[in-house]
Amino acid sequence: MQKINDCGIKNFKPAPIPFQNNLTVQKSGAKLAHDVLGETMKGSELLLNALEEGYWKKAWHGPNLKQALKGVTAREAAWRPAPGRHNIWEEALHAAYWKYDVRRILEGGKRGSFVLKGSNFFSRPEKGRVTEAAWKADKGILENEHERLREAVKKAVKKGREQKVARLIYGVAFHDIYHAGQIRLLRRLQGAD
Repeated sequence: MQKINDCGIKNFKPAPIPFQNNLTVQKSGAKLAHDVLGETMKGSELLLNALEEGYWKKAWHGPNLKQALKGVTAREAAWRPAPGRHNIWEEALHAAYWKYDVRRILEGGKRGSFVLKGSNFFSRPEKGRVTEAAWKADKGILENEHERLREAVKKAVKKGREQKVARLIYGVAFHDIYHAGQIRLLRRLQGAD
């Protein structure tokens, strides 16, 4: 019987990678995936796949950001677990903002060009606007920013910049998954799940 390690790969032992300063570290996830998958998936495909799994593409880890938001009503999105705590609506716009910020870095755009005034977290819902139309419009901002980021990543990859942008792309994918977990928790706390 073959032993399966914590990576889920039979008889796998991570190989150390020497760095310029003679320090040795274990392989990164991208390097490990490349070595295991071989040439079946290029680094650029890994980047795009990670980005999409974090947001909308079915993944092994459970709900991604778009799945976590599926079926959430405006009233549920506006619910706060306690005063001063973020709600689902704010989490969704927060994710949209950081997709914008990564895209802005990739494209060399200027700061302050996000569709909403401000940065990071946006107080939602706006006073008197706990409506499905307002919630749908703000989810549209998230969807739009994801699509624009995807296109910016594709352009960066075409220019051969995947090594330079990999950390940003993995970061935004992990950020989506992190906030998907927060949203799922908020839904559970209010009995929506």
